[in-house]
Amino acid sequence: MTLVDTNVLLDLVTDDPVWADWSIDQLETASLAGPLLINDVIYAELAVRYQQIEALDAFIDRASIRFLPLSRPSLFLAGRVFTRYRRAGGTRAGVLPDFFIGAQAAVERLPLLTRDGGRYRGYFPTVDLITPGR
Repeated sequence: MTLVDTNVLLDLVTDDPVWADWSIDQLETASLAGPLLINDVIYAELAVRYQQIEALDAFIDRASIRFLPLSRPSLFLAGRVFTRYRRAGGTRAGVLPDFFIGAQAAVERLPLLTRDGGRYRGYFPTVDLITPGR
């Protein structure tokens, strides 16, 4: 099983000229190891690109992605790590979704497929990250 970050899926949705091929290759490789997963936050972030829920759900079905809701332990860890980020001087308010995603990967012991490994690597060192250049 692999948790798939929003940025990788958006590469497919937008047919990103730089990243789409890499993301497709990584999704295919990850799918050989087990199901591809998203959570509530990733679903919500993807929804920004769709006008109708049916279209988003059709994309998720076509990509053979499963939904794994956030657990209470994941939510708790996200809050604690976000607090640590703020106490260390972090000022960006829009990073909380990344903490939800990273916390779920850590609690559920899931590899995380993402193009943005920096924050995950720093705050969730136990998570196996699948990133460019790895």
